[in-house]
Amino acid sequence: MDDSDGVRVTPASVDDVDLLTDLWVALAEGQRAHGSTLLSEGNRGAVREWVARSVVTGEILVAREDDDEPVGFVGFELDRGGYERDRTRGVVSNLFVVPERRGEGIGADLLDAAERALREAGAETVALEALAANERAREFYAAEGYEPHRVELTKSLTASGEEEEDGADDGGGREGDGDDRSD
Repeated sequence: MDDSDGVRVTPASVDDVDLLTDLWVALAEGQRAHGSTLLSEGNRGAVREWVARSVVTGEILVAREDDDEPVGFVGFELDRGGYERDRTRGVVSNLFVVPERRGEGIGADLLDAAERALREAGAETVALEALAANERAREFYAAEGYEPHRVELTKSLTASGEEEEDGADDGGGREGDGDDRSD
């Protein structure tokens, strides 16, 4: 797959596993600034296994410069969740471009290639996630035609014991369990 600016998108190979693992670690480290709780180095082993599996299944693509140096990657797959759906959904799990090459269209090329592969595999829709605090990523995905579909809410429980001791916990008066999994 030829793309713009001397960068081409190709399937990842076994030789790419360690480099792509390093890029994922850089991605995870950068996402910490946006509130991610993933540990970059702490997940290196699991990510290396994911990258290796994705190479075998063809579910990871690499953006390469003319000298074959990776400058980004995208991981994707058909949704294999346990719920029945009315359409086949693809999932983009990771999209990363090295910081010094952002804004050049490489991310769009990677996303487009992943969407094509998912469409060829039978996907009718594509889902992905971006951290709420990562405005640049959310703007990028909106420009690529993605719309918010589901909102994940989180709450820190590290200070909850203090609230209970002060008598401030009145049960919150919530209805439901907050785990509505219907998309």
